Amino acid sequence: MEEQNVTSFFRFEDLRIYHKSLDYYNWLMQKVQSADEFNRKVILLPFLDTAAKISMQIADGSSNPKSEFIEYLKYAKGLVRQCVVFTTMAANHNIFNEEDVEKSREMLMEMTKMLGAMIVSFQRSINNRNSDNPRQKDDRGVDEFPSSDLEFNY
Repeated sequence: MEEQNVTSFFRFEDLRIYHKSLDYYNWLMQKVQSADEFNRKVILLPFLDTAAKISMQIADGSSNPKSEFIEYLKYAKGLVRQCVVFTTMAANHNIFNEEDVEKSREMLMEMTKMLGAMIVSFQRSINNRNSDNPRQKDDRGVDEFPSSDLEFNY
């Protein structure tokens, strides 16, 4: 199937970080399915819920002006850090082996970098816009992120 470069109606679906967060959630879902009942309830289900919230924050925030979207991205970054704690808990209780810990931390570090880059990019864009024309808005009075901010090369 040929890949098309089409912008989605839901703009967050065009964000690489959104897809990375879903990849992490799906990877974690496989770990939850193979765990025993006690570990699943006590550690892995709250872990899975936190991982899902990363994607939710990105989706929810994307419809807001950049200045507000930044706050959602910062919250998502905090959720990533919570997942680091859950990863350590899972390792301490022998739910995750060394390979799982390494994979989880690798994916979480990548998401942290991507979220940080988006935050900085949006902050710069806001600062540049404010210094050029403090009242620049779209037709609806909303300060939206341009499509050039949707893709980051890492």
